[in-house]
Amino acid sequence: MPISPDDVGRTYPTTEPYLVTAEKIRELATALGDTAPAYRGDDPIAPPTFAMVLASRAWEALFDDEQLDLRLEHMIHTDQAFNWIRPLHKGDEVTATLTITSVRHRRNTDIIGIDVSLDHVNGEHLGNATSTLWHTRPEGQA
Repeated sequence: MPISPDDVGRTYPTTEPYLVTAEKIRELATALGDTAPAYRGDDPIAPPTFAMVLASRAWEALFDDEQLDLRLEHMIHTDQAFNWIRPLHKGDEVTATLTITSVRHRRNTDIIGIDVSLDHVNGEHLGNATSTLWHTRPEGQA
């Protein structure tokens, strides 16, 4: 059965901890073309968009959920927001937990809201990454 409003509130298992390293921070900053000194040196902080490195790991559970019948090749990522409590630092070990927050249908399109909670392994809540996804289905499967 395809995703439906009944799936709102569905939460997936927390990801394994991800160790934030200075190298990974520099790699992302370089990929973004961001030369800010805060992302370099011995004790860098991560750019705010580092959240996607972590959140994408939680997205795997959503796309692997056969009950929802979501196909990645039919998905458009339409909206993204990050709400940070504090920046990530080298040495942080972070988990991600995804929850479906909304589901609407418009003809053959599923509009899906998701929230990924980003938390330190010590229990500290670090922030959230929220997204809106548009998933299209073949006509007749709406």
